Amino acid sequence: MKKLLFTTLATLWRMSSAGFRANLVPGLVLWSVGLGIVLSYYFLESSRGFFEAVMETKQTNGFLYSFVATGFFGGLVPFLYLWAAGRINAGMVTRNGAFFILYWGARGIDVDAFYRLQSLLFGDDLNWTTIATKVFVDQFVYCTLWAAPITAVFYGWKDCGFSWSKLRKTTTKRSFLFEVARLLLSTWLVWIPATAIIYSLPQALQVPLFSLTLCFFVLLVSVFSRKENRS
Repeated sequence: MKKLLFTTLATLWRMSSAGFRANLVPGLVLWSVGLGIVLSYYFLESSRGFFEAVMETKQTNGFLYSFVATGFFGGLVPFLYLWAAGRINAGMVTRNGAFFILYWGARGIDVDAFYRLQSLLFGDDLNWTTIATKVFVDQFVYCTLWAAPITAVFYGWKDCGFSWSKLRKTTTKRSFLFEVARLLLSTWLVWIPATAIIYSLPQALQVPLFSLTLCFFVLLVSVFSRKENRS
């Protein structure tokens, strides 16, 4: 039992280390872009009109905005890149396209609702204690109990050719927990700083920045993974 646990942890660490190396440069780019947006909002007066227009659009359309924005930036754009890069089987293009758009669109509503809940629980003060609390609950409660497990389920379903029966046959409790742990570790490496930046903005701008961050994250990781596979 101890040997199995040690082997599992060693494999998880090896995969996480590889994920960290692959995600380090994309993560630095993401954090720089996000920080640039935050600094522009607070210190660049000429950008205020743009940000106010985005905030008004988000407040007017609510969850519909979250579905469309996240479905587009987190789903459609990365899907188009993966398709153009030849990473999607020709016979599965339509299904994969629908999956990416609908899954991330639904997750946009999910994230929006969670951000609203955080606002109700902890307020909207932009001090370091409120931001740190939101980041902690986001990454170590929401991601651990919900986001990582649901992603493991639906991406596993996609990888099984959208067959629930095949997913059930090929997934064990151990393999599922291992996949959740792998997702959590790769998420924490990039998204702890990213969510700190997101929570530094007013609530109406958090989902828009989340959508952009998600888009850059998927695209950049895909680009660097492609380079690694060719090296």
